[in-house]
Amino acid sequence: MKKTFGILFISLLFVACKQKIQPADIAKINGYWEIEKVTFDKGEDKDYKMNESYDYFEIKASKGIRKKVMPQLDGTFLVNDTFENVAVRFADDKVFLEYETPYMKWSEELIALSAEELVLLNKEKKEYHYKRATPINILGDGKTTK
Repeated sequence: MKKTFGILFISLLFVACKQKIQPADIAKINGYWEIEKVTFDKGEDKDYKMNESYDYFEIKASKGIRKKVMPQLDGTFLVNDTFENVAVRFADDKVFLEYETPYMKWSEELIALSAEELVLLNKEKKEYHYKRATPINILGDGKTTK
C-alpha cells in the first residue's frame, strides 16, 4: 500500500513539473536543429550519431517555415527551395506545430523547448529529440562561420 502511494506521488510530481511553453518561448525554435534520437511508443530509442541534414526553423508571430538543410564541411549549409509552412497553435495547455505543404498537412506536439533542446511528438507517438546545431568546420582554415 505504501509503495502504491509512493508511486502515485512520484507520478504526480513528474506531471506537475512538466514544462509549460509560453508564446514568448516560441522564438527559441528559430535556427538550426540536429536530431539526436527518436523514442518510439514502446520505449525503445534510435540514436543518431551523425546527420546528413538539419532542420531549420524560422517562425515569427506564430507563422513561419521549416526547411531541411545540409551542413557542409566549410561551415555553410546547402539549401534548396523546398520548405514547409509552419503555424504554432496553443490548445488546452499544449502547443502544436501545424505543418503544411501543397501535398499534405500534419501536426506535431511541442513537448519541450529550451535554447538547446527541442522535443516534438507526432501522431504515431514518436518523440523526436533535437539539439541545437552548430556549423561544421573541419577544414581548419581559421575562418569563422556564421
